[in-house]
Amino acid sequence: MHHPHSFLPHHRLIAYGVAVELLQAILEVRISDSKLRDEAHRAAKGACLNCAEGAGRSSRADKARAFAIARAEAVEAIAAAEIAVLCGQGKGEALPKVVALGNKLNAMLTKLIR
Repeated sequence: MHHPHSFLPHHRLIAYGVAVELLQAILEVRISDSKLRDEAHRAAKGACLNCAEGAGRSSRADKARAFAIARAEAVEAIAAAEIAVLCGQGKGEALPKVVALGNKLNAMLTKLIR
Protein backbone atom coordinates (compact mmCIF):
# COMPACT_ATOMS: atom_id res chain seq x y z
CA MET A 1 0.00 0.00 0.00
CA HIS A 2 3.05 2.25 -0.34
CA HIS A 3 2.66 5.01 -2.94
CA PRO A 4 6.19 6.28 -3.70
CA HIS A 5 5.05 9.28 -5.76
CA SER A 6 2.18 10.34 -3.51
CA PHE A 7 2.35 13.43 -1.32
CA LEU A 8 -0.78 12.55 0.65
CA PRO A 9 0.11 12.31 4.34
CA HIS A 10 -1.52 8.92 4.97
CA HIS A 11 0.45 7.31 2.14
CA ARG A 12 3.67 8.29 3.95
CA LEU A 13 2.48 6.96 7.33
CA ILE A 14 3.77 3.41 7.83
CA ALA A 15 1.05 2.75 10.44
CA TYR A 16 -1.64 3.38 7.80
CA GLY A 17 -0.12 0.64 5.61
CA VAL A 18 -0.05 -1.75 8.57
CA ALA A 19 -3.70 -0.91 9.37
CA VAL A 20 -4.62 -1.77 5.77
CA GLU A 21 -2.72 -5.08 6.08
CA LEU A 22 -4.62 -5.76 9.31
CA LEU A 23 -7.94 -5.13 7.54
CA GLN A 24 -6.94 -7.59 4.80
CA ALA A 25 -5.88 -10.17 7.42
CA ILE A 26 -9.22 -9.81 9.22
CA LEU A 27 -11.08 -10.30 5.92
CA GLU A 28 -9.09 -13.57 5.52
CA VAL A 29 -10.58 -14.92 8.78
CA ARG A 30 -13.88 -15.24 6.83
CA ILE A 31 -16.12 -14.66 9.86
CA SER A 32 -19.43 -16.46 9.27
CA ASP A 33 -21.42 -14.83 12.09
CA SER A 34 -22.89 -11.67 10.51
CA LYS A 35 -22.87 -9.55 13.68
CA LEU A 36 -19.23 -10.37 14.55
CA ARG A 37 -18.21 -9.99 10.91
CA ASP A 38 -19.82 -6.54 10.71
CA GLU A 39 -18.14 -5.49 13.98
CA ALA A 40 -14.72 -6.79 12.91
CA HIS A 41 -14.89 -5.22 9.45
CA ARG A 42 -16.27 -1.88 10.71
CA ALA A 43 -13.60 -1.62 13.42
CA ALA A 44 -10.76 -2.61 11.06
CA LYS A 45 -11.92 -0.03 8.50
CA GLY A 46 -12.18 2.51 11.33
CA ALA A 47 -8.57 1.81 12.30
CA CYS A 48 -7.48 2.59 8.71
CA LEU A 49 -9.60 5.73 8.51
CA ASN A 50 -8.41 7.07 11.87
CA CYS A 51 -4.75 6.43 10.93
CA ALA A 52 -5.35 8.46 7.77
CA GLU A 53 -7.11 11.19 9.76
CA GLY A 54 -4.24 11.35 12.26
CA ALA A 55 -1.75 11.65 9.40
CA GLY A 56 -3.75 14.53 7.94
CA ARG A 57 -4.14 16.49 11.19
CA SER A 58 -1.62 19.17 12.10
CA SER A 59 -1.87 19.65 15.87
CA ARG A 60 -0.28 17.11 18.24
CA ALA A 61 -3.54 16.79 20.22
CA ASP A 62 -5.65 16.12 17.11
CA LYS A 63 -3.12 13.59 15.84
CA ALA A 64 -2.98 11.83 19.22
CA ARG A 65 -6.77 11.65 19.47
CA ALA A 66 -7.14 10.10 15.99
CA PHE A 67 -4.31 7.61 16.60
CA ALA A 68 -5.78 6.62 19.99
CA ILE A 69 -9.13 5.90 18.32
CA ALA A 70 -7.33 3.93 15.59
CA ARG A 71 -5.61 1.81 18.26
CA ALA A 72 -8.89 1.07 20.05
CA GLU A 73 -10.61 0.17 16.76
CA ALA A 74 -7.76 -2.20 15.82
CA VAL A 75 -7.95 -3.96 19.19
CA GLU A 76 -11.73 -4.31 18.83
CA ALA A 77 -11.39 -5.78 15.32
CA ILE A 78 -8.78 -8.31 16.50
CA ALA A 79 -10.94 -9.35 19.47
CA ALA A 80 -13.97 -9.84 17.19
CA ALA A 81 -11.90 -12.09 14.91
CA GLU A 82 -10.59 -14.07 17.91
CA ILE A 83 -14.09 -14.48 19.35
CA ALA A 84 -15.43 -15.66 15.99
CA VAL A 85 -12.71 -18.32 15.77
CA LEU A 86 -13.34 -19.33 19.39
CA CYS A 87 -17.01 -19.90 18.45
CA GLY A 88 -16.09 -21.92 15.35
CA GLN A 89 -17.20 -19.08 13.09
CA GLY A 90 -13.90 -18.20 11.44
CA LYS A 91 -10.65 -19.63 10.10
CA GLY A 92 -8.28 -20.21 13.01
CA GLU A 93 -5.27 -20.51 10.71
CA ALA A 94 -5.79 -16.88 9.69
CA LEU A 95 -5.52 -15.59 13.29
CA PRO A 96 -1.73 -15.59 13.83
CA LYS A 97 -1.29 -13.02 11.04
CA VAL A 98 -4.08 -10.88 12.54
CA VAL A 99 -2.41 -10.95 15.98
CA ALA A 100 1.08 -10.29 14.57
CA LEU A 101 -0.11 -7.27 12.58
CA GLY A 102 -2.15 -6.13 15.57
CA ASN A 103 0.90 -6.18 17.82
CA LYS A 104 2.91 -4.25 15.21
CA LEU A 105 0.18 -1.63 14.70
CA ASN A 106 -0.48 -1.29 18.45
CA ALA A 107 3.23 -0.56 19.08
CA MET A 108 3.36 2.00 16.24
CA LEU A 109 0.21 3.81 17.33
CA THR A 110 1.33 3.85 20.98
CA LYS A 111 4.49 5.71 19.87
CA LEU A 112 2.46 8.10 17.70
CA ILE A 113 0.08 8.94 20.57
CA ARG A 114 2.88 10.02 22.95
